[in-house]
Amino acid sequence: MANSRAVISCYDEPMWASIRRRKWELQHCDDCSRVRYPPSPTCPHCLSMAATWKPLAGGGRIISWVVYHKQYFDDYPPPYNVVAVQLDEGPLVITNLVGDEPEGSWLDHRVEIVYAPDVRGEPLPRVRLAGR
Repeated sequence: MANSRAVISCYDEPMWASIRRRKWELQHCDDCSRVRYPPSPTCPHCLSMAATWKPLAGGGRIISWVVYHKQYFDDYPPPYNVVAVQLDEGPLVITNLVGDEPEGSWLDHRVEIVYAPDVRGEPLPRVRLAGR
């Protein structure tokens, strides 16, 4: 089985440090104001190298989801879900929904960022249904 431990580069170390503090930050371009995700040395929209790390507001909506019934990673015994979330700031992130699951379709449900420990006890950003 594959290990799902993140490979951290110099460009995303500030993001992972903010996640360890449980206050997820992403780069905001100083020239066009767009949010960069994944972190990078230049803005994919205007090619500016200038950016400031800012905390996320903490919300978004589910735009896709799946529940896996086969184990692909040691850290994730089945069944487990994977959700694609459009953050309020714009970027699309892939994570897991924790807590209550919606009845029927999960699409367009509002979610909020929470932090849950991985198998090593390190916090990872997850989402839960907003207001629950």
